[in-house]
Amino acid sequence: MKKTLKHSIVAVLAITLGFCASLAQAQASATRVYVIDARGAVATSGTGLCWRTGYWTPAAAANDPAGCMCDKNLIPKEVCAGVAPGAPARAPAPDVVSEKVSIPAETLFDFDKAVLKPAGQEALDRIVAESQRLDLEVIIAVGHTDRIGSAAYNQRLSERRAEAVKAYLVNRGIPANRIYTEGRGATQPTTRPGDCRGLRAADAIRCLQPDRRVDIEMIGTRR
Repeated sequence: MKKTLKHSIVAVLAITLGFCASLAQAQASATRVYVIDARGAVATSGTGLCWRTGYWTPAAAANDPAGCMCDKNLIPKEVCAGVAPGAPARAPAPDVVSEKVSIPAETLFDFDKAVLKPAGQEALDRIVAESQRLDLEVIIAVGHTDRIGSAAYNQRLSERRAEAVKAYLVNRGIPANRIYTEGRGATQPTTRPGDCRGLRAADAIRCLQPDRRVDIEMIGTRR
């Protein structure tokens, strides 16, 4: 009886410790937004670019120990302002170019859809052409919707539209790890709260058109 109880306690402890280790590992991976190789160093491409994980965002990069090394130009200057004692001096970073466009959703998609229209593809082709003039750091695509519909539905729709933009840009040759997408649903409207109220459905849809958009920002350095 005592022996069985002892074995049970040991088993429970082993399971608990294993769970804690897995949890710690998951938390560690969530706090590191760059791929770490077997040596514990950040993995880089043949051109010296740091490989990003699925957790990467510009904000998360600022909290990663390798953020200033990999994405200094995308991180607030105060985060990377100091140079550690004894560290080799770094060459001045080139000037960063940030270009932002807001594309009406109706140009990219039919109403309430997330499939790119031919006119939307043409608009994104211009983004691709402009990106080729840069040493591209990142493209940030943020989807927005109007307030018609539930918050949950609009959130999903904004995410699907941002992902559709990313899929097209990747298909046109932009590396997937250089594109960050986000959906913000109806939380950041261009119209004011009192606008478009009391209108018939078709008129309200037209009135709220400015809220339906995808904001695309390219960040890089001029060649």
